[in-house]
Amino acid sequence: MAANRSLTLPYDPELAVSDAPLLEQSDQAEVSGSSGQSRQRPVKVLAGIFLSSLFLLTLIWTLFQGQEEPRDQAQMINANLNKSSPSSSVSPYSLIPASRGVPQGVSEKTFRGVSDANDIYPWTNAMLSWQRTSYHFQPEKHWMNDPNGPLFHMGWYHLFYQYNPDSAIWGNITWGHAVSRDLIHWLYLPFAMVPDRPFDVNGVWTGSATILPGGKIVMLYTGDTDDLVQVQNLAYPANLSDPLLLDWIKYPGNPVMIPPPGIGKKDFRDPTTAWLAPDGTKWLVTLGSKINKTGIAMVYETSDFKGYRLLDGVLHAVPHTGMWECVDFYPVSTAGDNGLDTSANGPGTKHVLKASLDDNKHDYYALGTYDPNNNKWTPDDPELDVGIGLRLDYGKYYASKTFYDQKKKRRILWGWIGETDSEAADLMKGWASVQTIPRTVVFDKKTGTNILQWPVEEAESLRFNATEFDTVKLEPGSIAPLNIGSATQLDIIASFEVDREALEATVEADVGYNCTTSGGAASRGKLGPFGLLVLADGSLSELTPVYFYISKSTDGSAETHFCSDESRSSKAPDVVIYTLVINYYF
Repeated sequence: MAANRSLTLPYDPELAVSDAPLLEQSDQAEVSGSSGQSRQRPVKVLAGIFLSSLFLLTLIWTLFQGQEEPRDQAQMINANLNKSSPSSSVSPYSLIPASRGVPQGVSEKTFRGVSDANDIYPWTNAMLSWQRTSYHFQPEKHWMNDPNGPLFHMGWYHLFYQYNPDSAIWGNITWGHAVSRDLIHWLYLPFAMVPDRPFDVNGVWTGSATILPGGKIVMLYTGDTDDLVQVQNLAYPANLSDPLLLDWIKYPGNPVMIPPPGIGKKDFRDPTTAWLAPDGTKWLVTLGSKINKTGIAMVYETSDFKGYRLLDGVLHAVPHTGMWECVDFYPVSTAGDNGLDTSANGPGTKHVLKASLDDNKHDYYALGTYDPNNNKWTPDDPELDVGIGLRLDYGKYYASKTFYDQKKKRRILWGWIGETDSEAADLMKGWASVQTIPRTVVFDKKTGTNILQWPVEEAESLRFNATEFDTVKLEPGSIAPLNIGSATQLDIIASFEVDREALEATVEADVGYNCTTSGGAASRGKLGPFGLLVLADGSLSELTPVYFYISKSTDGSAETHFCSDESRSSKAPDVVIYTLVINYYF
């Protein structure tokens, strides 16, 4: 991170309602940093429930102001995998053939770009170079997608990932490999696995690691066969005493699982980390599929990771959610803040079931109860079931995967950020995609229905050159510049102070406010929007607002909306604006 900035912004609800971080374009010429004529009457309403509300904004967006478009993964419907060419041999101004990737059901982009060079933004090398991140993991070059098989072994954190060694577009999927002592600074290693066997010749796809008692490591992964059938394969380290796990052996008896009757040969993928069955002698693993439009998680049983038996029924199914991929299944403690081994179960434990939905390219999860004797997981709240309730992340985020860090007794979450550049722009850059900063995951004791995510503590070591701004007063309709210089990588902690008495005295309600439907950051409301503008140019014609809005319900309770507005995040025509606004509630 380039810097750490702390600021405290007293917010006076007496100063009316138009403290929006984003003005209408027609209003921008009038912005001078001082208060303007409020377009609505002053209202003593809606502040926060607390006298001082602390909101931590970890703004670690290192990419250019454009946001990200949905991932296009998994409808395995078609014929041969068309191996992609090196970027030097592909014109950035030509359409990528529609048959590449999509028929195989992969994690590639739905937005390929445009065919006319006039529609491509005139990127320069300098503009492209500063889009590279400094503390998100990404390969030195070329395409990357799902995180695979994360684990901790002999002092090193390992991250494997879907990688194309030939180009910045999807194809020739190989397992990249990197290691780190602290989850922040990474060393690139040789490829862990390449598509070189009949059971994975069309791609070494997503998989997960399981650490057995005694430290033995097994890796289950999906392979795309020479007949374009999705199968599950076993691999293991050639030398367990090697801290870097440089060499991997593919089990000669692969595949160890094939699509069962009733499951499409292209709808069977992404095995999870295994967990112990109640008898302590067998292991269970789940993977995603679908039956018609019902997403399902099937469970297999094994005693040696070589032979498998499909259990009756399914772990869980949700109608109308489509193909489930990159399923994740793990326990969280309802009492402590520590993570739990994947095999943990019993009192004081809830289980998270997460699926990446192929139909809309979002990650959804739910909390529930796992009954291992009947091979069933039941959501605590059917209205918050997988795929219809809670999103794991509201940004450009997909194919997430957790692992249990036995070193620090925590569960760590990875996720893939596919960016929003067109494939033509990716080819010009020579790289595509990043991984999220790893996050810890714990049960939210306050709500009882959510999990909480936070960047791993190691990320704080990146903070330096801190600058603090105290008592910055936000006038109605104003924008208060912060003299921190130009930067694309910042960690910003902002504390907004509001008046509790004003909130309690309010009689008006604002029940209809919604980040998505209420006009974004350019709207004016009872209290807000107020927040920060990031990645802004000098004229404020290109910017990304991250802001808050506090509304009040008819019963007198307050609700805080945490939003981002990406409608003016980029001027480039070949960048997909992922969404207008994002909703978070507190």
